[in-house]
Amino acid sequence: MNVSYTRNQKFFSEKRMDGGVASRQIIETYQSIRQQSINLTAPLSVEDMAVQSMPQTSPVKWYLAHNTWFFEKFLLARFVRDYLPFHPAFNLLFSNGAAANLPPEKRSIVTRPSLSVVRTYCAHVDNAVLALLKNMPDEAFPVLELGLQKELRNQERMLCDIKHLFGSNPFHPAYISKPVAPAEKTAGLKMLELRGGMAEVGHPGSTFCFGNELPKHRIFLNPFAIADRKITNAEYLAFVNAGGYKETKWWLEEGVAWRRNEQVNAPLYWRRIDDAWFEYTLYGLMPLDPNRPVCHISYFEADAFARFSGARLPTEFEWEFAANSIIPALPGVSVLNDTDTMKPAPGMSLHPLGASTENGLKQFFTDAWEWSSSSYAAYPGVKLNSDSVSENHELQMVDQYVLRGGSAVTPDGHSRITYRNFATAPTRHQFTGIRLARSIY
Repeated sequence: MNVSYTRNQKFFSEKRMDGGVASRQIIETYQSIRQQSINLTAPLSVEDMAVQSMPQTSPVKWYLAHNTWFFEKFLLARFVRDYLPFHPAFNLLFSNGAAANLPPEKRSIVTRPSLSVVRTYCAHVDNAVLALLKNMPDEAFPVLELGLQKELRNQERMLCDIKHLFGSNPFHPAYISKPVAPAEKTAGLKMLELRGGMAEVGHPGSTFCFGNELPKHRIFLNPFAIADRKITNAEYLAFVNAGGYKETKWWLEEGVAWRRNEQVNAPLYWRRIDDAWFEYTLYGLMPLDPNRPVCHISYFEADAFARFSGARLPTEFEWEFAANSIIPALPGVSVLNDTDTMKPAPGMSLHPLGASTENGLKQFFTDAWEWSSSSYAAYPGVKLNSDSVSENHELQMVDQYVLRGGSAVTPDGHSRITYRNFATAPTRHQFTGIRLARSIY
């Protein structure tokens, strides 16, 4: 489970030594997360890292440079006297948002700088950051924390984009060649009733969180039922075999148009070969495992399946309430405050594993992000941050839905109950799945 218990603490002061010198824990955490981004590129060729397979993805080379750009732009340029950027053009090439000089869909045309130059850039900035850590002012530590959290998030995006790139290849190349054992048999789906009532949602702000998780506030929930686990491939296949993709009554009007325009008749990586279903994974093409959770489906598909099942998708607050009912007081963890929980590599299974055999609610933070029925919007009382370092999530809050939980490619320590991922309704290249809910009257 990609979640760790946390506690109130003085922000970073406990992890510093006399004279403002960063502790070994902070240094090792920085090096570990940065190295993990490099490790993810080990199975890739130079050609793999230079291209993007669709406008919604980015080249791996761009991710490496972008992660590095953040530390140079917002840490080194601010807190190192007379710091000279590695290359002045990199601020235009590898930034994002309004500051970017290159549209996201054209990132793969940047063949120069070469990959070797980008790797030199990464090493140059890392050396400068490690030198800064020897005597870094207090106000720089939150910037360091934000940069590391963004890099963890981008590690997941890198793997999603690599999978889409390889999954678009007719030869179905494997990112990692490794035999994968079948998942354990999944128990029948159970709908568990929760009383609802007044509840607190959102992050308390005592440790790191992104701005879209704030502020913590009270809401009221009517009684509802929620599935004890995610929907499996077998359950979704029943929808496919019943003509679910052809029957318009299950689909939102926009979903019908999307399905027809994109000629969608199954989840993104399902392949029909000689009357049998297969699934492309980061381990290559393999027979569809009926007991693993269905993954890489759009909001349109998730919503249609829920209607077909006589249910609906949970709201994001129902999801958070249900998760809190089994894992109370779990707001998140600062990567600079608890290195033991920060293990980016081992927690990534790279492919959904399936639900445990335990009774009760489960599988909230593993395998696939779960679509909610909630539109992505700001919480009441949120304050727009004018600091250029911070992300103004409010500016992205249009035509998107909230995803909750975590996935098979979410780094350990980066999931928490209040985390709000988000995507447009047609999005399928992220590791997205389904948990059902029903209203109780």
